[in-house]
Amino acid sequence: MADSRRLLSEETLQIRDDRAIARALRILERRAGNPGQALGDVTTCEAFFRLRLGGETREHLEVAFLDSQHRLIAVERLFSGSVDGAEVRPRVIVQRALALNAVSVLMAHNHPSGNVEPSAADRAVTTQLKSALRLVEIRLLDHFVVTANGVASMAPREWV
Repeated sequence: MADSRRLLSEETLQIRDDRAIARALRILERRAGNPGQALGDVTTCEAFFRLRLGGETREHLEVAFLDSQHRLIAVERLFSGSVDGAEVRPRVIVQRALALNAVSVLMAHNHPSGNVEPSAADRAVTTQLKSALRLVEIRLLDHFVVTANGVASMAPREWV
Protein backbone atom coordinates (compact mmCIF):
# COMPACT_ATOMS: atom_id res chain seq x y z
CA MET A 1 0.00 0.00 0.00
CA ALA A 2 2.77 2.45 0.94
CA ASP A 3 4.66 1.53 -2.24
CA SER A 4 1.61 2.20 -4.41
CA ARG A 5 1.07 5.58 -2.72
CA ARG A 6 4.73 6.48 -3.22
CA LEU A 7 4.53 5.40 -6.88
CA LEU A 8 1.37 7.44 -7.36
CA SER A 9 3.05 10.39 -5.69
CA GLU A 10 6.09 10.06 -7.98
CA GLU A 11 3.81 9.87 -11.02
CA THR A 12 1.92 12.94 -9.83
CA LEU A 13 5.18 14.83 -9.35
CA GLN A 14 6.33 13.78 -12.82
CA ILE A 15 3.08 15.06 -14.34
CA ARG A 16 3.39 18.36 -12.45
CA ASP A 17 7.03 18.72 -13.53
CA ASP A 18 6.15 18.00 -17.16
CA ARG A 19 3.42 20.64 -17.07
CA ALA A 20 5.79 23.19 -15.49
CA ILE A 21 8.43 22.46 -18.14
CA ALA A 22 5.84 22.83 -20.89
CA ARG A 23 4.76 26.21 -19.46
CA ALA A 24 8.37 27.37 -19.14
CA LEU A 25 9.11 26.29 -22.70
CA ARG A 26 6.08 28.22 -23.99
CA ILE A 27 7.27 31.34 -22.15
CA LEU A 28 10.82 30.99 -23.44
CA GLU A 29 9.63 30.29 -26.97
CA ARG A 30 7.43 33.39 -26.78
CA ARG A 31 10.41 35.45 -25.64
CA ALA A 32 13.24 33.90 -27.64
CA GLY A 33 11.83 31.24 -29.93
CA ASN A 34 9.82 33.36 -32.28
CA PRO A 35 11.22 34.74 -35.51
CA GLY A 36 12.63 38.20 -34.91
CA GLN A 37 13.50 37.62 -31.26
CA ALA A 38 17.11 38.22 -30.23
CA LEU A 39 19.23 35.26 -29.20
CA GLY A 40 22.33 37.29 -28.46
CA ASP A 41 23.18 36.44 -24.88
CA VAL A 42 24.52 33.11 -23.67
CA THR A 43 22.13 32.80 -20.72
CA THR A 44 19.04 33.04 -22.93
CA CYS A 45 20.52 30.58 -25.43
CA GLU A 46 21.43 28.09 -22.72
CA ALA A 47 17.93 28.20 -21.20
CA PHE A 48 16.30 28.01 -24.62
CA PHE A 49 18.21 24.92 -25.72
CA ARG A 50 18.09 23.28 -22.29
CA LEU A 51 14.31 23.42 -22.25
CA ARG A 52 14.16 22.12 -25.82
CA LEU A 53 16.70 19.30 -25.43
CA GLY A 54 17.40 18.64 -21.74
CA GLY A 55 14.77 15.97 -21.19
CA GLU A 56 15.36 13.99 -24.39
CA THR A 57 16.32 10.32 -24.11
CA ARG A 58 17.98 10.20 -27.54
CA GLU A 59 20.61 12.55 -28.89
CA HIS A 60 19.35 15.38 -31.11
CA LEU A 61 21.04 18.35 -32.75
CA GLU A 62 19.22 21.63 -33.25
CA VAL A 63 20.35 24.74 -35.07
CA ALA A 64 19.15 28.30 -34.56
CA PHE A 65 19.53 30.37 -37.71
CA LEU A 66 20.08 34.08 -37.06
CA ASP A 67 20.10 37.33 -39.01
CA SER A 68 22.77 40.04 -38.81
CA GLN A 69 21.32 41.35 -35.52
CA HIS A 70 21.28 37.86 -33.93
CA ARG A 71 17.52 37.72 -34.29
CA LEU A 72 16.02 34.30 -34.77
CA ILE A 73 14.97 33.36 -38.27
CA ALA A 74 14.18 29.74 -37.39
CA VAL A 75 15.23 26.93 -35.08
CA GLU A 76 15.19 23.40 -36.43
CA ARG A 77 15.98 19.91 -35.20
CA LEU A 78 18.13 18.65 -38.06
CA PHE A 79 19.57 15.39 -36.73
CA SER A 80 18.49 12.67 -34.32
CA GLY A 81 20.33 9.58 -33.22
CA SER A 82 20.56 7.04 -30.47
CA VAL A 83 21.27 7.34 -26.75
CA ASP A 84 24.93 8.07 -27.35
CA GLY A 85 25.29 9.81 -30.68
CA ALA A 86 23.79 11.40 -33.76
CA GLU A 87 25.42 11.66 -37.16
CA VAL A 88 25.78 15.30 -38.19
CA ARG A 89 26.17 16.37 -41.80
CA PRO A 90 27.61 19.91 -42.12
CA ARG A 91 26.33 20.05 -45.71
CA VAL A 92 22.72 19.93 -44.47
CA ILE A 93 23.32 22.76 -41.99
CA VAL A 94 25.04 24.90 -44.64
CA GLN A 95 22.21 24.27 -47.12
CA ARG A 96 19.57 25.22 -44.56
CA ALA A 97 21.49 28.35 -43.48
CA LEU A 98 21.77 29.49 -47.10
CA ALA A 99 18.10 28.73 -47.79
CA LEU A 100 17.08 30.83 -44.78
CA ASN A 101 19.59 33.59 -45.64
CA ALA A 102 21.15 33.27 -42.18
CA VAL A 103 24.20 35.33 -41.27
CA SER A 104 25.09 33.23 -38.24
CA VAL A 105 24.02 30.06 -36.44
CA LEU A 106 23.90 28.60 -32.96
CA MET A 107 24.05 24.86 -32.59
CA ALA A 108 23.07 22.66 -29.65
CA HIS A 109 22.84 18.97 -28.97
CA ASN A 110 22.00 16.96 -25.91
CA HIS A 111 23.84 14.26 -24.00
CA PRO A 112 21.21 11.88 -22.57
CA SER A 113 23.97 10.38 -20.40
CA GLY A 114 23.96 13.54 -18.28
CA ASN A 115 27.63 14.30 -18.97
CA VAL A 116 27.72 17.97 -19.94
CA GLU A 117 31.36 17.93 -21.08
CA PRO A 118 31.84 18.17 -24.86
CA SER A 119 33.46 15.05 -26.28
CA ALA A 120 36.31 14.95 -28.78
CA ALA A 121 33.73 14.09 -31.45
CA ASP A 122 31.66 17.15 -30.43
CA ARG A 123 34.70 19.37 -30.80
CA ALA A 124 35.61 17.83 -34.16
CA VAL A 125 32.11 18.37 -35.58
CA THR A 126 32.20 21.96 -34.32
CA THR A 127 35.50 22.63 -36.08
CA GLN A 128 34.27 20.97 -39.27
CA LEU A 129 31.01 22.93 -39.28
CA LYS A 130 32.73 26.22 -38.49
CA SER A 131 35.02 25.72 -41.50
CA ALA A 132 32.15 24.74 -43.81
CA LEU A 133 30.07 27.74 -42.78
CA ARG A 134 33.00 30.12 -43.07
CA LEU A 135 33.32 29.21 -46.77
CA VAL A 136 29.90 30.75 -47.39
CA GLU A 137 30.39 33.68 -44.98
CA ILE A 138 28.18 32.37 -42.18
CA ARG A 139 29.44 32.47 -38.60
CA LEU A 140 29.06 29.69 -36.06
CA LEU A 141 28.56 31.70 -32.85
CA ASP A 142 28.41 28.86 -30.34
CA HIS A 143 27.79 25.16 -29.83
CA PHE A 144 26.00 24.10 -26.65
CA VAL A 145 26.02 20.67 -25.02
CA VAL A 146 22.81 20.20 -23.06
CA THR A 147 21.77 17.84 -20.29
CA ALA A 148 18.79 17.81 -17.97
CA ASN A 149 20.96 19.44 -15.30
CA GLY A 150 23.19 21.83 -17.20
CA VAL A 151 24.58 23.34 -20.35
CA ALA A 152 28.15 23.75 -21.58
CA SER A 153 28.99 26.50 -24.05
CA MET A 154 31.99 25.89 -26.30
CA ALA A 155 32.59 29.56 -27.22
CA PRO A 156 34.11 30.63 -23.86
CA ARG A 157 36.54 27.70 -24.17
CA GLU A 158 37.51 29.01 -27.61
CA TRP A 159 36.38 25.77 -29.25
CA VAL A 160 34.16 27.66 -31.68
